[in-house]
Amino acid sequence: MILVSVFDSSGKLLRTQTGFFISDDGKFITTAHAIEGGANGVAKTGDGGIFNVTGILASSSPLNLAILRADVKRVPFLALNENAKPAIGARVGVIGSGLAGSDGTPREGAISVQQPDSHGERFQLAAQVSGSSIGSPIVDESGKVVGVVVSAGEKCIVRPSGVLTSLQSQIASDASARWPETAEARPTPRPTPKPRLVYAPAPSFPPEAYSRPSSRSGRFLLNFNARGNVTKIQIIQSTGNVLFDRAASDTLRQWKSAPGREWVATVPITFQGR
Repeated sequence: MILVSVFDSSGKLLRTQTGFFISDDGKFITTAHAIEGGANGVAKTGDGGIFNVTGILASSSPLNLAILRADVKRVPFLALNENAKPAIGARVGVIGSGLAGSDGTPREGAISVQQPDSHGERFQLAAQVSGSSIGSPIVDESGKVVGVVVSAGEKCIVRPSGVLTSLQSQIASDASARWPETAEARPTPRPTPKPRLVYAPAPSFPPEAYSRPSSRSGRFLLNFNARGNVTKIQIIQSTGNVLFDRAASDTLRQWKSAPGREWVATVPITFQGR
């Protein structure tokens, strides 16, 4: 199970809700209400994993269901029982999330009422389910998902897995997950500021080389990330002495640039003999 946290464009937390993965490439289910007004989000797993939610793949407000994608290479998931038609009295389990307030232990219940509405099938559970279980899966005895909790309280309303399958079929094979466009989604183009160094100390003459003073020059390629930190140093032209190369690299690794974007810089370094 996962806990989905949704934020608006200013970074303010809107709400958190339970969800669950339905594929190993990061697709997961939660409610449509959970993502209303959202501009970004994160998915947290019980083992401490935190994954960026890249966006929405499909959503239905009438069904109160949404399929999103998390930025994860491979993850355990729950399989859908696509042909499930739970009968009245069928025993099922509600799997909550320990992150949402439950202990994560499946809670047993039974199908009590089948109530189709204008948007599709739905049924009720004969079990008291807390609000923290909204977005949780309902599983059968084989552990496959037969529904999703979309409303809790005295009447626990569940949308069956067939509705999920139908929603999933609306996703094109080449679809990209994205959040709804906001005012910041298409900002007015601004000129990209030119990268500039904000901290660039000169390498010191290595003490080990004092006994054999000489002048040495070399050239080094620095990779800066968007936060202004050096992530990689490459020797383009060695000084010809490992002591000078090491002294130059150790100092260049401390250099900082103004945050903004990734960039590279070629830096000439000269050590004057003593």
